[in-house]
Amino acid sequence: MSYPGYPPTGYPPFPGYPPAGQESSFPPSGQYPFPCGFPPMGGGAYPQVPSGGYPGAGGYPAPGGYPAPGGYPGAPQPGGAPSYPGVPPGHGFGVPPSGAGFSGYPQPPSQSYGGGPAQVPLPGGFPGGQMPSQYPGGQPTYPSQISTESFPSYPVFSHVSLDCSSEPAAVTQGAQGTIRPVANFDAMRDAEILRKAMKGFGTDEQAIVDVVANRSNDQRQKIKAAFKTSYGKDLIKDLKSELSGNMEELILALFMPPTYYDAWSLRKAMQGAGTQERVLIEILCTRTNQEIREIVRCYQSEFGRDLEKDIRSDTSGHFERLLVSMCQGNRDENQSVNHQMAQEDAQRLYQAGEGRLGTDESCFNMILATRSFPQLRATMEAYSRMANRDLLSSVSLEFSRYVESGLKTILQCALNRPAFFAERLYYAMKGAGTDDSTLVRIVVTRSEIDLVQIKQMFAQMYQKTLGTMIAGDTSGDYRRLLLAIVGQ
Repeated sequence: MSYPGYPPTGYPPFPGYPPAGQESSFPPSGQYPFPCGFPPMGGGAYPQVPSGGYPGAGGYPAPGGYPAPGGYPGAPQPGGAPSYPGVPPGHGFGVPPSGAGFSGYPQPPSQSYGGGPAQVPLPGGFPGGQMPSQYPGGQPTYPSQISTESFPSYPVFSHVSLDCSSEPAAVTQGAQGTIRPVANFDAMRDAEILRKAMKGFGTDEQAIVDVVANRSNDQRQKIKAAFKTSYGKDLIKDLKSELSGNMEELILALFMPPTYYDAWSLRKAMQGAGTQERVLIEILCTRTNQEIREIVRCYQSEFGRDLEKDIRSDTSGHFERLLVSMCQGNRDENQSVNHQMAQEDAQRLYQAGEGRLGTDESCFNMILATRSFPQLRATMEAYSRMANRDLLSSVSLEFSRYVESGLKTILQCALNRPAFFAERLYYAMKGAGTDDSTLVRIVVTRSEIDLVQIKQMFAQMYQKTLGTMIAGDTSGDYRRLLLAIVGQ
C-alpha cells in the first residue's frame, strides 16, 4: 500500500508552539521542515534537544545542504511540497531552514512508548536501558473474564478465563482522547437507562448514544456487569437484538475491552478466505510493546490460537517476517537517542537498498523492527543527508505491496503517529463508498488515546474537519454516535 505524498508539508501547529519569546528559534507555525532536529519537549515524551541544535553528537556534517527527497509519486523538487490533499504548495519539504541548527518540528503532544521489560537484549548494539515498569498513570483493569457469548455472531471459542482486559498502555492520564471517564459515574443508573431505551416498542437510540459515547471503556465494562446483575440479561445480546448494520458494529466495538477488540480484529482479518493485510499492519505496526504482548496473550486465551502461527499461515515472504517481528513486542523503547548509531544505521540501510543491486530486505526488517521511534527519526534525518533522498522514498523504490506498506507505517508512526491515523481515516471515506470497518476501528481504538491530535492533523492535512467528512459519508444513528465520539 502506498501513501502518496507522505508525510504532509503542513503539519499543524499545537497550542503553545513556539514558546513565547522563542519565536525566532522555531520554524514558522504550520511548517514541517523535514529532515530536521528533534522536537521540543512535549509532555516529557522525548529527550531534550542538545544545545546548539541537532545534531549534537556523532560528528555529523553541518546541516546546510540537505538533499531533496525523491521517489514519492509526484515528488517535488527542493522547495516544493508533496501533493498532500488540500495543502498549499511552497512550504519546502526537503529544504532545511536557514541557520546553524534545527530546533525541531511541531510535535503532537506526548506520545508514550515506554513499558517494556527492564532490559531488551536485541541485536544491533543499541542500549537496552532501564525501562519503566509500567506506563504512567496506572489504570483500572477490566473484569478478568470476558464473556464471548456476548458476541455470538463473531468468532467464538471456548469460554476460558483470561486477563486480556488490561487497558492499553498508551491510555494514560495525559492522553489526548475525546472520551474520558465521566465524573459521578453510576453503573446501575446507566444500566437502567439502557434497559428503558430498549424496552417496549421501538428503541430510544439517542439515549443509547448519550450513554455509550460519554463513558470510558472501563466504565462501559462496569455498565455491562451491572446490567446482568440487575436484570439477569446480557446487555450485548439485548443491544444486538435492537440494532443492525454499522450501528451494531460500532456499539459492539465500544463494549469490547481494547485488548480484546484488537485481538478480535486480527482474528477476523485472517479468518475465512483471504486476508485483510492492512488490518494486520494497522494494529501490529502501531501498538506499543505492552499492548502487543497483551494482544498475543488474549488471542491465545480467548480464541485458542497462536497469533504468530496464524500470521505465518496467512502471509508469506518478507511481509510475513515483518509481522512476526512485530508480534514479538520487543522494540527498543529507551527514549535516549544514539546519534552515532543513527548515522551507522542510515549507512547500512543505504548499502542494503540504493547502494547495491537488489535489496537486502533483512537489514531493513532488523532496523525498523527493533529501533525505538526517536532513534528511527534520527536515522531518517541522517539518511536524508547522506542518500540524496528521504528514507520513505527509498522504501517505496525498494519494496512493493504489503511489505512496503508495513515498513512505511513504522516510519510514519515514528514521525507522527496521529498523522498516520488521520490519513487512514481520510482514505476510508474518500471516493465512492466508505470503509466502515476501518472508520469504526480507528475512531474506537484511538478515542481514549490521541483522537484529539488525529482531528487536528486531519484538519491541517485535508482542509476539512474529521466531523465534516464523517457527516457527509454516514447517516442516521450511526453518524450521530460517530460524531458524538469524535466530539463534533
